[in-house]
Amino acid sequence: MTAMAVAKRGGGASPTPFQEADRKASEDFDAAKPPPFRIGDVRAAIPAHCWRKSPLRSLSYVARDLLIVASLAAAASRITFGCAWAWAWPLYWAAQGTMFWALFVLGHDCGHGSFSDSATLNSVVGHVLHSFILVPYHGWRISHRTHHQNHGHIDRDESWHPITEKLYRQLETRTKKLRFTLPFPLLAFPVYLWYRSPGKNGSHFLPSSDLFSPRERSDVIVSTTCWCIMISLLVAMACVFGPVQVLNLYGVPYLVFVMWLDLVTYLHHHGHHDLPWYRGEEWSYLRGGLTTVDRDYGWINNIHHDIGTHVIHHLFPQIPHYHLVEATKAARPVLGRYYREPEKSGPLPLHLFGVLLRSLRVDHFVSDVGDVVYYQTDHSLNGTGWAEAAKHK
Repeated sequence: MTAMAVAKRGGGASPTPFQEADRKASEDFDAAKPPPFRIGDVRAAIPAHCWRKSPLRSLSYVARDLLIVASLAAAASRITFGCAWAWAWPLYWAAQGTMFWALFVLGHDCGHGSFSDSATLNSVVGHVLHSFILVPYHGWRISHRTHHQNHGHIDRDESWHPITEKLYRQLETRTKKLRFTLPFPLLAFPVYLWYRSPGKNGSHFLPSSDLFSPRERSDVIVSTTCWCIMISLLVAMACVFGPVQVLNLYGVPYLVFVMWLDLVTYLHHHGHHDLPWYRGEEWSYLRGGLTTVDRDYGWINNIHHDIGTHVIHHLFPQIPHYHLVEATKAARPVLGRYYREPEKSGPLPLHLFGVLLRSLRVDHFVSDVGDVVYYQTDHSLNGTGWAEAAKHK
């Protein structure tokens, strides 16, 4: 307990030297300063078995998730509008969309190589899972690798990185509103796949994109072809079963999946008051990784394979998802204050929508100068009073 906590309880006792040191350390802590440990120290704290990958265990999660997806679809296919069970459609959409998101996380593990040590198995499973939910496996895998290699770097990061004030001022008012007003940020992923972020060019579907090196272009062609095959299958199903049935069974759950993806990936890099962003020599792989945030999703933690344990995943993406919780517990004593304890969730992570809304209200751009910067707020976008109040929550 800190000296400040003792004072608040009204005990009246003078703080001990240890309490005074604790208070001073708390006041002096600066998340933007280089940590007093190295990435090797964090690695050494994680048990050796946490690095081992089991293809059978990984495939068991794939089998479980695909079985649930198939069962939900089979049950929902019997529902027609106007029947006594029509009220269950929203429940199906939410459940199936969440399962699509779970499949994405497993495909994401294939892309990192944490699914198994077999590149062939990772590629086959990754293509099956990601193509099913309209994600170009290699195209996204390569850009996501860039994100991990440059996390927290303003210029080189790839996913949900901040835009500079100069670029922000050049955006049309309509674009700013879309970027920072719900629900539009939660529908950004399909657009990002085609056009990336403001200030960056290239598409995840085109082998000629500057996202990819020449030797990666054949992989991109394979993934884009698989994506096209899935689109063709959906069109064929719409012709056979009708577009409304395909929309209900697949289209709406796909949108729910996209919302999950955007919500989770955004909040793992935003929504905390002391998240620095780096340029130049101030950036390092370790410091960038320490700007990520763990989140608690309640019942969803197990369903989406503990992707909320994001700090250790960013530092060591080779660790299988089923070891991330244990690895995080082992590393926390080393990380100290650089680890931001996630707010505990109820059964459903409804609290995260408040975090998301506050972040969209205040996290708009970063300065064009400086090697360590924080988000700044465009008060004219949402009103000064609300933004200032949200900033201090």
